[in-house]
Amino acid sequence: MGRRRPGTPTLEEVAAHARVGRGTVSRVINNATGVKESTRRAVQRAIDELGYVPNLAARSLAGRGADAVALVMTEPDWRQFAEPFFSEIVTSLGDALTDTGMQLLLTLVRSDAERQRFLEYARGGRVDGVLLMSVHAGDPLPDMLAEARLPTVLLGRRSGDEYVSYVDMDNVGGARSAVSHLVQRGRRVIATITGPLDLHAAQCRLRGYEEALALAGMKVERTRVAESDFTAESGRRAMTELLERHPDIDGVLAASDTTAAGALEALRAAGRRVPEDVAVIGFDDFPLARRTEPQLTTVRQPIEEVGRAMIRLLLEEMEEGAVAWRHVILRTELVIREST
Repeated sequence: MGRRRPGTPTLEEVAAHARVGRGTVSRVINNATGVKESTRRAVQRAIDELGYVPNLAARSLAGRGADAVALVMTEPDWRQFAEPFFSEIVTSLGDALTDTGMQLLLTLVRSDAERQRFLEYARGGRVDGVLLMSVHAGDPLPDMLAEARLPTVLLGRRSGDEYVSYVDMDNVGGARSAVSHLVQRGRRVIATITGPLDLHAAQCRLRGYEEALALAGMKVERTRVAESDFTAESGRRAMTELLERHPDIDGVLAASDTTAAGALEALRAAGRRVPEDVAVIGFDDFPLARRTEPQLTTVRQPIEEVGRAMIRLLLEEMEEGAVAWRHVILRTELVIREST
């Protein structure tokens, strides 16, 4: 293995020398699958040059992190986990990991204490990488993981200035195409039900709504905007408020299919026909969109591709180290059905 330098080289030093993640070194030491041959050679070269000699205890410790990825949900409201988006994403990530031999570990992190506890857990080598979803503006967890040099990929962004690797959808373009469709169908009093506005995705969908109205020469009125938390109940409540403010509303963009389903219930309760009186568009294109009455026109998000892209980016970071942040934005598609 070569002469050892003064002091005992650590697993982290080997990882830094080879320009890979700590988990990749663990996998090479333990002869785990899923490591490119060029990466394996780079790690072995670093081990030789530094004189790193893992003993059985060290190999056991390193092995704890082999072949495991943590999916961290940071949403503080437990109700959100009942929404279709979460189950669809978990399924797509699991499918994307099928051929890698790695396990997907689900954990909830919703407080400062839980953030610190998870950071210590991850730094202890128990996972090779971290996937984060539902990260709200100002959440420090991605920064904590980046400073610890743990391979990390976000679903979405905290802001337009995000630097940690992420996969996101074209939320602005998707919302813009939806509202433009309403304008083309002759709708003139168009409202929107946003998601939580401390989520960058919700901000982007609001921006797309505003851009589409501006392109059509229509005035943006803040009283035609109501916030929700992506649940059906919040969609019912927001739609009821919008009708009270603007009884002449004839078009609505909702920030999720679940929210749109709630809006449909409120419109039905108010005696409004869809789409004759009010056209409604959702966002996601989950199976729910085909079960509503009428079926929802919606903005389709490529959920399967989201899972594949997140796993691809994470594996690249695990094998190659933090050479550069990777940002992927996927296209959306307007799916037209009965509600418009």
